[in-house]
Amino acid sequence: MRGTRIGTGASLVAAVAACGLAFAPAAAAAPGAATVNADCGSWGGGDATLTATQSGTSATITINTSAVTAPLAISRDSLVSQLTLVKAGGGTTLFKGTKNPAMATGDALEVGPLSGTVASGDSLEAFGGTLKVTAFGFITITCTAKGPQSPGPFVFD
Repeated sequence: MRGTRIGTGASLVAAVAACGLAFAPAAAAAPGAATVNADCGSWGGGDATLTATQSGTSATITINTSAVTAPLAISRDSLVSQLTLVKAGGGTTLFKGTKNPAMATGDALEVGPLSGTVASGDSLEAFGGTLKVTAFGFITITCTAKGPQSPGPFVFD
């Protein structure tokens, strides 16, 4: 009986391989996180962390910063956010969404994951792009990077 189980398992592996099915890990952006020094006008400024994930051509970016704080209590998934990143070689890629945790007045700003579409080899940088966050339909915070992100641009698989 034991030999039959091994033989069946080996046959299944061979059948999967013969059909050309592969179990590949999800693609990833490198680096997975980067820091940028942002200027958000009268709302403040300072370091922000951008965290990137990727699954095929879909990618997300989450932004966290204690340099900008919630002006009022903010409900979960109530901010409208758009992040424009600059492509190496020209053009931009837009990440957008309405995902955010609930925040009390004075809490550090966190938005995302914001969704966007990427191609293999895309190299995306916050410097030269913008982050626009709208709360309550009329308060808009616009942030720009003061310099290149560190340790470098996001490069997608």
